[in-house]
Amino acid sequence: MDDNQDPGQQPFKRGNKVAEAVARSIVRRIRTEGLGPGAQLPSEAQMLKEYGIGRGSMREALRILEVNGLIRLKPGPGGGPVVSGVQSEHFGRMATLYFQAQGTTFRELIEARLTLEPLMARLAAERQDPELMKKLPQTAEIARVGDDDEYLSSTNDFHRLIAAMSGNGIMNLFGQSISDIFRDRVSGIVFPKTRRKEVTKAHMDIMTAIKNGQPDEAHDLMYEHMAQYVAYVKRGHPTLLNEVVDWR
Repeated sequence: MDDNQDPGQQPFKRGNKVAEAVARSIVRRIRTEGLGPGAQLPSEAQMLKEYGIGRGSMREALRILEVNGLIRLKPGPGGGPVVSGVQSEHFGRMATLYFQAQGTTFRELIEARLTLEPLMARLAAERQDPELMKKLPQTAEIARVGDDDEYLSSTNDFHRLIAAMSGNGIMNLFGQSISDIFRDRVSGIVFPKTRRKEVTKAHMDIMTAIKNGQPDEAHDLMYEHMAQYVAYVKRGHPTLLNEVVDWR
């Protein structure tokens, strides 16, 4: 189906499951119309007319999108399907089902982060997105906060920004999602307060390398920063590494 054509005018290919074909069409609509989080989609009744399918198939299509976190179904008068947007938490939740099924361990998750995060820092230094660059100083420095929850949130913001600055949608989504999965499991495992100045310095050094357009330096500093945290987790929580990632 062409992104610009009316979905109701397009016959679905034989052999395609109707609900899946409709779900794909709705995703095209969201993308081509630029619908962001919170945008209301046409009502179920409207889409039944557009697509010319049965109510059961339409509800299954909406359920597919809801389960995968791309929409939510708002109840009550004026409700209906609402765009959720692409969120790493939803992508990560779906990925954990596969991780658990194949027996993926947190050791493998850490190894993936240790590879991806330095690469994204390198790309951030090469591409230097001007709008995202403005946010770097703030996210790098607020790792100084003392409260554990606020500290975790601030360090997470820094790493999420670096992922976004990579300019690669796949790395950004996958990198953020595995970071979410890891942090969800180890939310109580943070560097002691005595080492938080060290973390802030690492963030500031990475920021400086990115701002100065030094890809190799940004890569190496991020690798060193992540490797220190991995070593800390291994020392304090060795059994965690062999634990299989659970479906969240």
